[in-house]
This record gives sequence, C-alpha cells and structure tokens, in this order.
Amino acid sequence: MTTTVAPPRETHTEANPSTRSVLLVFAGLMVAMLLASLDQTIFSTALPTIVGQLDGVEHMLWVTTAYILASTIVMPVYGKLGDLIGRKWLFIGAISIFLVGSVVGGLADSMGTLIAGRAIQGLGGGGLMILALAIIADVVPARQRGKYSGIMGAVFAVSSVAGPLLGGFFTDGPGWRWAFWMNIPLGILAIASAVFFLKLPKKAFAKPRIDYPGMIVLALAATSLVLFTTWGGNTYDWNSPVIIGLIVATVAFAGMFVFIESRAAEPVIPLKLFKNRNFNLTTGAGLITGVAMFGALAYMPTYLQMVTGVGATDAGLLMIPMMGALLVASVGSGQIVSRTGRYKLIPIVGMFVTALGLFLLSTLTATTALWIVCVFLAVMGLGLGLSMQILVLVVQNSFPRAIVGTATSSNNFFRQIGSSLGAAIVGSLFVSRLTDILASNLPAGGTGDAGTNSLTPAIVNALPDAARTIIVNAYNDALTPIFLLMVPLVLVAAVLLMFVVEKPLATQIERTDGERTDGEPSFNAEVLDESLSVGANPTVEPVLSQRTGSISLVDADTADAATDAPRRQPVR
Repeated sequence: MTTTVAPPRETHTEANPSTRSVLLVFAGLMVAMLLASLDQTIFSTALPTIVGQLDGVEHMLWVTTAYILASTIVMPVYGKLGDLIGRKWLFIGAISIFLVGSVVGGLADSMGTLIAGRAIQGLGGGGLMILALAIIADVVPARQRGKYSGIMGAVFAVSSVAGPLLGGFFTDGPGWRWAFWMNIPLGILAIASAVFFLKLPKKAFAKPRIDYPGMIVLALAATSLVLFTTWGGNTYDWNSPVIIGLIVATVAFAGMFVFIESRAAEPVIPLKLFKNRNFNLTTGAGLITGVAMFGALAYMPTYLQMVTGVGATDAGLLMIPMMGALLVASVGSGQIVSRTGRYKLIPIVGMFVTALGLFLLSTLTATTALWIVCVFLAVMGLGLGLSMQILVLVVQNSFPRAIVGTATSSNNFFRQIGSSLGAAIVGSLFVSRLTDILASNLPAGGTGDAGTNSLTPAIVNALPDAARTIIVNAYNDALTPIFLLMVPLVLVAAVLLMFVVEKPLATQIERTDGERTDGEPSFNAEVLDESLSVGANPTVEPVLSQRTGSISLVDADTADAATDAPRRQPVR
C-alpha cells in the first residue's frame, strides 16, 4: 500500500534564514524602495521654483514624466534579468544607477540636464521596486511573506505624503537640490546592506539568452502609451495628430511585442504567464487599482486647495488620513495572511471598500466639512491597503521561484500602466468638464484680470463672493462625478478576484535545480518527518518518483516488487 504526499513545487527546499538576517536584509530593501517611491512625488511641490531658476517652464512636465517613463520601461527587464542571472548584484547595480542620476540632477544647471538626471534615476528606480519585491520572495516563505509585503505597501503610502512635504521643505529651506543629495547616504546604506547581509542562492553558470528585440519593442510600446496618456488632453488635444500617432504606435508596437515574445527563447514577458488564471485575474485587478488610486490621488490635492481654500502644504497634510488608513490596512492584512495562511477574501473586501470610498467621495459638495472629507479619504485608503500588496503575493505564490521575478515585474508593469491611465483619464475628464462648467456659468470678466486658465487658490480666494462660489462649485461638480464613474470599474475588479484560486502558501523557501548554497541540495526534512508520521510504520521508507516528482511512502517489503521500481530511488 502506498500513501502519496504532495511534493513541494520545486525539487529542492532549504532551511529558512534566521529572523535577524531577514530583518537586516529587509531594512536595506525598505530604504531602496523608499528612495524609488519618494522620487515619484518629491518634486511636485518644488517644480515652480525649479523651472523658475532653470528657465524651463515649457519642459516642466518632463521632470516627472521622465522618471515615470524610464522606471516603467525597465520593470519587466529587471524582473527577467533577475531570474536569469540572479538578483543581488543586479539590485546593487540598480541602486548605483539611481545614485548616478541623483548626482546628475543635483548638479544640473539646465532643464535638459535635470531631465536627464531624472531619467537616469528612473532607470535605477524601476529596478529598486521590482527587485526588492522579488528578493523578499527569495528569502521569506510565502506563508510569512504577507507581513513583509504589508510593510512594503506601507512604504508607498508614506512616500506619497512625505514626498511633496519633503520637496516643499527642501525648496523653502536648504534648496531643491537636496531632494537629490539626500539619496546619496541612503543609497550607500542600502548598498552596504545588500553587500554584507543579502545572501541569495547562486545561479548555475550559463550564458543567458537575453531577449533584446522584445526589450526594445516593449520600451517603444510603453513610451508611446505613457506619452499619449500624459500629453493627451493636457499638452495636446486628444484628437491632435501627435496623440493619434502615439495611440497608433502603441497598438502597433504591442502587436510586434506579442509576435516577438511568442518566438523568443527567454521572453522578457513570457506569454505563458497569461495562461495562469491567478496572474490574469490579479493583473487585471491591479491595473484597475492603479486607475482608481492615482485617479484619486492626482487631483484630490488640487480639489482641496480650490474648493476648501487651504494652502498647498495643508492640502498635502489632509491626505494623511488616506495614507494612514492604507498603512494600517496594508500592515494588518499582511499579519493576518501570515498567521492564517488565507488571503483570497482580503483583497475582495478591499475592492468593495475602495468602491465605497469612491462613492463617498462622489457625494462631496463645496460645503462639506473637512473632517468628513478626511473620513471619506480614509475609507478609500483602507480599501487600497487591503488589496494592493496581497495581489503581488497571489502572483508570487502562483509561480515557481525560478520565474517569480518575471511574474512580479510583469504584474507591477501593468499596475504602473493603470496608474498612468488613471491619472490621464481622470485629468482629461476633469479639465474638460471644468472648462465647460466655467464657460456656461461664469460671466465674462468674472475672474477679473485673471483668465480661467490662470486661476490659483490665492486668486480664487480674492475674488468677489459670487464669482468665487461659481468657481468653487465648478471644481466640485467637475471632479466628484468622475469618482462615481470609477465605482463600477472597481466592482469589476472585485468580481475578478472572486475567481482567484487560493493555493496554499509555501512554508519553506524553494530552491531550483542548478542553484547552490553552502551545502549540497537536500530535501525538506520537515516534509519527510510529516510523511513518516502518517503510518508510524518502521518498514515504511520515503521514495522519490523520478517520473512524477512525488514523495511516496512505500512498504520496504513490497518496494522492490513495485512495477515502477526502476524509476524510483530511496531518499537519503
């Protein structure tokens, strides 16, 4: 009689690293992720001063776009290379590139040099985020990864508030260049942590076959997509030849990319990922999450300034309830996953809570009390915190560690695309609605010497009550209905996640064939101990089937007579 025990996903497992060593590595990863996420927002409050000093207001948009574009392009590249050649030195290289960009930006004496520095930062920053997530999968079992992933999600929450505040602090104090210089000591600390504490299995030496054509075409497709979503309805009209050309280019390059990947030996985004049910569902939900989150984040500070009359710094502070709730929910949900091993329900609940938050925001009026606005934002943050990082965990748990970096980077790539689409679509609808409402309700000359395109919070506050009321209501009526339009989209994400297959979270770190640590490969002793305890029979021995990869308990007296005996060998 044979009792079969389900095998680990890969052939080998290894003992989990100590808590102390994991925490030391984790601290370095958090510093790196904080650098990458801070630099997405830190210049938002410093831009007026920067463009004034460097005389480049017409290039202002590129200070942010260059970073986002570069980081989006390289995400899948870092993920794939990490799977092929290992992540440790790639991670150190990404930090180094980021620091080079910081030096270039800190020394910039023109807008061109500043934008170049930001692009170089993005080339490193995209790797910092993706490799940090993948490295956690290398050193922490999936069952315990939830609590670490939750803290990682909290980093983004903190940085989205801390970025603009730090940017304002540096601009008003020592100077905006310190937004670059502060990266140097933090980056060196992250490199030191990786060099001395990050111990990852080494890949067996083999010359990797890198998908250069796929990387180039993916970069062109992502560039076209980010540019048309960034410029559309802002720098250029949606029906302008530039935007139409970028849309056509996006579709054409995407088609070329699929063709190339279907024939590549080591595709940068393997099409086989899309055969995995959980990957498709969580990637779709992640893209929608990006649309909802950045659609709200991008324009709520402007709304708060124009409608409530608060200053730029106060508007940033009013976003803290949203980020605080996101932080608590992200960390708390991670702890629950680690303790229970269950994760499917949490992001579904998160999507419903996010939809509730968007609905509540759609009910705002110009006279709504600020504390109510903060409560609504907190509900939104709570929903996002319950879903964001859990989706990454689901993806990582759905693939063997040999391709976990590729799967993670691909998932985050589409979430980043969703973020770009969300900010662009909401921005376009908001500006269009605002222009129409002001044109129909504001009398000629109602804004005094300032045109509707030159309105600032200070100017609006100085207008007569009648004109100010019209403008304030216009901002409210232009933005809040858009939140309501996003509610069905988030509910679709909730429905998608209902079809996720909840697979057991691994309790051991997997090690693929060809990887070596200090010792020879060995089977997981815990699995064998549990297997042996099934029958408590001294004549039973564990046997590995080379045909199926399963570990079976076979009676020693009958093992030799088994039909598939030539295909089996005792586990020693």
